[in-house]
Amino acid sequence: MKGKILIVDDMADLRVLLKAVLEDDYTVAEADSGAALQQCFAQEAPDVVLLDLKLPDANGLDLLPLIKKNWPDTEVVVLTGESATIEAAVEATKRGAYHFINKPFDAQVLRVTIDRAIESKQQKEENNSLRRAISTMSGSSTPVFKSPQMQTVVRTVERIAPSDVTVLITGESGTGKEVIADLIHALSPRSKNKIIKVNCAALPRELIESELFGSVKGAFTGANADRHGLIRQAEGGTLFLDEISEMPIDTQSKLLRVLQDQKVRPVGGKADYQTNCRIIAATNRNPEDAIKDGKLREDLFYRISAISVHLPPLRERREDIMPLANAFLKRFSAQANRTLRHFTPAAAERLASRDWPGNIRQLQNEIQRAVLLCEGPDVDAGDLSVTEIRIVPSEGHDTSFTLLKGVERNAIIQMLRETGGNKLETAKKLGIGRQTLYNKIKAYGIDV
Repeated sequence: MKGKILIVDDMADLRVLLKAVLEDDYTVAEADSGAALQQCFAQEAPDVVLLDLKLPDANGLDLLPLIKKNWPDTEVVVLTGESATIEAAVEATKRGAYHFINKPFDAQVLRVTIDRAIESKQQKEENNSLRRAISTMSGSSTPVFKSPQMQTVVRTVERIAPSDVTVLITGESGTGKEVIADLIHALSPRSKNKIIKVNCAALPRELIESELFGSVKGAFTGANADRHGLIRQAEGGTLFLDEISEMPIDTQSKLLRVLQDQKVRPVGGKADYQTNCRIIAATNRNPEDAIKDGKLREDLFYRISAISVHLPPLRERREDIMPLANAFLKRFSAQANRTLRHFTPAAAERLASRDWPGNIRQLQNEIQRAVLLCEGPDVDAGDLSVTEIRIVPSEGHDTSFTLLKGVERNAIIQMLRETGGNKLETAKKLGIGRQTLYNKIKAYGIDV
């Protein structure tokens, strides 16, 4: 994606020149005065502002704090004329300027400076996002994870992230496995490179090997050119393999060789290529059951589970329900331009008493829906789609299952009723996978 540059200069000829130099590599906008700049504050923040110190209606030095206040992460490169003093340049730096360039400028020097400024902005955003994530997860600030179980998970992640060890994340659908994978990558030395994410259950069986390992021209019908697979695309970064137990067994065997030899051979190829990416895998199955059922190779399991991180379901860490709900309320209210800030006691009690079979994903969907439909100043119990559930076992079904399973079973029944028996829609609303829903329907003897 192109970086976005805003030129703030009153000289039309210079703006035309700058735009001609930059527009092939960046998206360029213009402002010819301080007043025009302030009108831009209502728009999306640019990556870099090229700011002239001498404007007809303002001093660039005075505009610098204003820019940083409205666009905290935007970098400002000051354009100084020949008459500008060193003192002015130093003062600009003190007020938040990233760099300054003398006029007339060298086009190559300008592009290099802009690229470095964009990198600086991206690094700031990543650091700020990571700082917020870590502070809320670990219990400082307004904690998202208050439960001892999740605080232990976060501490484990902080310890293992700097290494290159493979990690297996387990937990039910919707417990936040992808979030933990993102956190491991963000805290690792590989964070400057990509994290490539693959849902193994979503890839067609006949294409999964070419997607992962790449292919050479003519390897199969439609292979019209050599193609790098996702493993090579994640070079220097992280490859996140979600639902790894849904990967075909023969593909698991080839993946094991990649992990052991650090080499990958494209489909139809004759040569191996050295690879360097960290593997993080995840599954919503119990690994031991997956091995027993022939869904996961035992040798691959031992290879990817050098470190295992288990995420408990939301029903086992109820201390996290309301902090998560409040965080979602804040986020979705801002997105919808609403001023909702609180849950009423009745709404909070209803949220906290639920077992949330779809875990965090289901809770998130519920809060987003409530924000969009709520008409009052606070979210009340009536704004929630979740209701009180009574356990009513189906005729002929074994009633010896636990209260916990009964609550989950009836949550599925309730959602099936709301969707008219539409299993795909039910799975989406519950925040679980379709196959997971099918398995639970079968296990609980639910007659659809």
